[in-house]
Amino acid sequence: MFGGFKNKEIYVNLTSGEVEYRQLDEAIVKKFIGGRGLGVKYVLDNGPEVEPLSEDNILCMMTGPVTGSRSSMSGRLCMVTKSPLTGTVTDSHMGGWSAARLKWAGIDNVIVKGKSDKPVYLYIENGEAELRDASELWGQGTRATVKAMQDRYGKEDLSVVCIGQAGENQVLYAGFINEHDRAAGRGGTGAVAGYKNLKAIVIKAAQKGNMPEPAQEEEYKKANQKAVKAILEGGLTAPKKGGLSVYGTNVLTSIINEVGALPTKNSQFTHFEGAEGHSGETVNATLLVADNTCHACPVACKKEVEVKEGKYKTRVESFEYESAWALGANCGLSNAEPIAFMIDQCNEYGMDTIELGNALSAAMEAAEKGLIEEKLDWGDADRMIQLAEDVAFRRGFGNILADGPTRAAIQFGEPGLAMTVKGQSIPAYDPRGVQGIGLGYATSNRGACHLRGYTVASEIAGIPEPTDRLKPEGKGELLKIFQDLLAFSDSMNICKFSSFSENADNYAEQYSAMTGIPFNADDVMKAGERIYNLERHYNNLAGFNKREDDFLPKRFTEEAATGNSAGYVSRMDIMLEEYYQVRGWTDGVVPEGKLKELEIL
Repeated sequence: MFGGFKNKEIYVNLTSGEVEYRQLDEAIVKKFIGGRGLGVKYVLDNGPEVEPLSEDNILCMMTGPVTGSRSSMSGRLCMVTKSPLTGTVTDSHMGGWSAARLKWAGIDNVIVKGKSDKPVYLYIENGEAELRDASELWGQGTRATVKAMQDRYGKEDLSVVCIGQAGENQVLYAGFINEHDRAAGRGGTGAVAGYKNLKAIVIKAAQKGNMPEPAQEEEYKKANQKAVKAILEGGLTAPKKGGLSVYGTNVLTSIINEVGALPTKNSQFTHFEGAEGHSGETVNATLLVADNTCHACPVACKKEVEVKEGKYKTRVESFEYESAWALGANCGLSNAEPIAFMIDQCNEYGMDTIELGNALSAAMEAAEKGLIEEKLDWGDADRMIQLAEDVAFRRGFGNILADGPTRAAIQFGEPGLAMTVKGQSIPAYDPRGVQGIGLGYATSNRGACHLRGYTVASEIAGIPEPTDRLKPEGKGELLKIFQDLLAFSDSMNICKFSSFSENADNYAEQYSAMTGIPFNADDVMKAGERIYNLERHYNNLAGFNKREDDFLPKRFTEEAATGNSAGYVSRMDIMLEEYYQVRGWTDGVVPEGKLKELEIL
């Protein structure tokens, strides 16, 4: 087997209770790399016609060839399944040490199928796995679950990847949370686990003597040194100098608001007067208590905050930009303290902050327009906090919001209130003020997402080179480059923030030295293209096979932006045509010739 892999996967049948071990297929691994790419291949082979919340759907916990190694930012864990929120294939990633510990335990991946007749968790140690009773954990939040496992197995060298009440109640945007409050939040992976009665995957493993071995040690040292140098000198990643290291992801609040691209009050506006109240600068000055990090990461983008007194008293592992926006500007709320409280709620219940914030903002606009009787004013923090709990437990009006904004807006009688693509909510960049990211939302294979192809790096930060954020021309080609590069990094399972400093050459050198497979920058981009087309092919087979599926809500294409993007709308008419041409797709469908060219068929 190639370097970097343990050559061992766990296959769990929850229905029968059987646990078996398999070796990896070298030909498939070589094509799809690991992590996201290999997980999508497994989900495709399982059949795109399966119901997400069914025994037939599989849930894959995936690592990559550099996971748990000395490679910087190699601590990412990838969950892949068919999404109950969107009906597409989805992958969701978390940081921390969970992925590294899985690799140190001698396991590359875990694939779960079936449904247990009682709550269970999977315990992994020394290359072996066992299903154990989780009945006493059912109904518990993520913190109590983590503590119970730490009390049982010891806190040292232990990772607990678990669901909370939102997953148990199959909130369609429930996710997984680990012991460091790192979340695989998007797409409803936690709901799939909840349906299957899988409460947690618990991993006991130490680093010493268990790190993956590179196939070419000297070449790996050189490649890793080059990558580290790039990160330490990067404008956004340099420790204590770059924006991510100083302010975390929340460095973006003031920047995006200033250019007029911060979606505000359910995207009715693109500038929020109260943004300073939850900006990175304000939070660091008033609430910051620690700078935490993940396995093998010098950047330390996590910003732990604490509200020390009052009704919003809480401590949160990291105050993230997307979460702050979703529950802040998006809902007309400027105060960072209740936002921190709600982020903590979402971590405890195990649900996606982005989706919750969008569900709340859609309901707020519906209330404002008199479409619903529910009283829910913009910026009403206390009502939002109550509704967050109601969503997790599917109580009352919260039960409607638990199915996501798309389904909720239909019940409100105005589907256009849902700022979603393929059923998943937009994140914190308005498509009118950043044209390329709007195309990215529309063509993302897991529903609206900035992480599929982060053109903001170029359009706002000028990385790797600047492009005009308000100009639609050329964005199809730009997006494809970002999508393919990030598909590869997700499959190597290295943090996306590495792409702010590293390039395809850096990735190729690390991958080649670790695995022993000769690889160059062109191979990186081709592998990424293969993976992106594999996902699109899955979605085509699952029923997403027409141009209308690659859409943005009309608000973005018909209603003009405000602030410093005033007057602009998203020019999807120009960008989508160019994108399809660059991709070689026909109205969003991957033709057979392209599938054969990329060796998918």
